[in-house]
Amino acid sequence: MAKLRCAVLDDYQDAARSLADWTRLAPRVETEFLHTHLTEEDDLVEALRHCQIVVAMRERTPFPAGLLARLPDLRLLITSGMRNASIDLDAAALHGVTVCGTASSSEPPTELTWALILGLARQVVPENTALRTGGPWQHTLGADLHGRRLGLLGLGKIGSKVARVGAAFGMEVAAWSRHLTPERAAEGGAVLAASKEELLESSDFVSVHLVLSDRTRGLIGEPELRRMRDSAYLVNTSRAAIVDREALLRALHEGWIAGAGTDVFETEPLPADDPLRTAPRLLALPHLGYVTRRNYEGYFGQAVEDIEAFLAGSPVRVLA
Repeated sequence: MAKLRCAVLDDYQDAARSLADWTRLAPRVETEFLHTHLTEEDDLVEALRHCQIVVAMRERTPFPAGLLARLPDLRLLITSGMRNASIDLDAAALHGVTVCGTASSSEPPTELTWALILGLARQVVPENTALRTGGPWQHTLGADLHGRRLGLLGLGKIGSKVARVGAAFGMEVAAWSRHLTPERAAEGGAVLAASKEELLESSDFVSVHLVLSDRTRGLIGEPELRRMRDSAYLVNTSRAAIVDREALLRALHEGWIAGAGTDVFETEPLPADDPLRTAPRLLALPHLGYVTRRNYEGYFGQAVEDIEAFLAGSPVRVLA
């Protein structure tokens, strides 16, 4: 009997093969690992048209209705994590495609949030660059964390972990989201800000931890950025579209805020000529929030489990 074909997409680091035991599938499944991101739909169709199984990494490659309609052989689509807004679940069901997920740890993005906050506060990149290139010795002044206010937009699983670290640094932690109550804020280690505007105006560091939706898209635009202190920093490790890109670029170039840190972009990988690559006051990373060995071992290990369960006729971690 012919083997099923499986494609593992966007394996940028060539890590998937070594972080799970794919040999368990070998008797029934032939697995291919794709290391280059395919941006054009025609290229994706060509690469996947004979695949019955596809493993996607987070939201790197969207699966809208149009693409799913062009993949008639596809039967199982696996995403890392248990939520993926870039997969059209209704269209998947219409075309008979089972969509499954994996567990995902919230600790890595929490840790990376603090890497960005600390990197901005202590000017780590400029100082390291100066040291390595023979530049001036001690040419910046760091921003203190102790006694300063950390404002969190969103206090869910990640936001509440960020809050606890802020408290450990001796920061005053405030939070806001549309349905956050004083009681829930207190449970998450923060005080409830009176409004989004009050949180922006009063915080020394603002960190975004919201799910992207129609209500949060563009939540931070020019009016919001202008409300922030010119000594304040904005960090976004959630979703790029929550912060208006053009407004952020103007804020960085014109000095409305002291700086920003981001790990998320609306187009990924970020084009080589994108102005965010050279924007002043910006500490940017290539979406590393979830990219850790333990997380990847979970993603790919459970992807193998998802495939085995599907082949046995009893899919697990089903999203649609």
